[in-house]
Amino acid sequence: MFGLFNRRTSILESGLLKGAVDQHSHILYGLDDGVKTQEDSLAILQFLEEQGVSEVWFTPHVMEDVPNTTEGIRARFEELKAVYAGGLQLHLAAEYMMDTLFEDRLARRDLLEHGEEVVLVETSAIAPPINLWVVLEKMLKSGFRPLIAHPERYRYMDREDYRELHNMGCMLQLNLPSIVGFYGENARQRAEYLLDKGWYRMVGSDCHRFRAIQAQYAAKELKKDTVAKLSVLMDGSDEI
Repeated sequence: MFGLFNRRTSILESGLLKGAVDQHSHILYGLDDGVKTQEDSLAILQFLEEQGVSEVWFTPHVMEDVPNTTEGIRARFEELKAVYAGGLQLHLAAEYMMDTLFEDRLARRDLLEHGEEVVLVETSAIAPPINLWVVLEKMLKSGFRPLIAHPERYRYMDREDYRELHNMGCMLQLNLPSIVGFYGENARQRAEYLLDKGWYRMVGSDCHRFRAIQAQYAAKELKKDTVAKLSVLMDGSDEI
């Protein structure tokens, strides 16, 4: 009887992708450590559309080591849109590492927003920036709402940190591969905790490679009792 409550399925089999919005990806080619070629970008988009996904956000990295400009990202987005013939709705934002470059862009309001006045930000998985909380407060005072990318992967955070992020008005974005153990058991447990608390507002694939997303979505590692909790987040209707 116990085993019935622990049966697992795959993301592909769960139905979660039907009508889903992928809020975080590195599918826009040739800009960061994600997809390298236009052909691969198009192949991944076709795969996602075949699975029932309705919208995709491109969120290339912007950081001191990958100093993509707003203009350069927009130009690449237009190049891909010009050759894309599928039915997905495509959106553009960026994923900003909270470093010195980000503080400069924030001061100049030179940011690609993830929806109106929402900005997707990340930190190292191992250690926070020294001024993490100060920068988040700066964002809020500037009228931007922080959307924290994959907080379940931040090993330095504890439950009180997550509570503080939630209480101060930050939004949290789940990496879907986390919930199937792609980043390890610790990240899965943190993801399950945040999902149970109802503190996630968006879900993304964080896709960097075609083969990786195929494997992640096909793996029979999704707990069946987690599907209902995820379903309310997948269509993007509860974004703000």
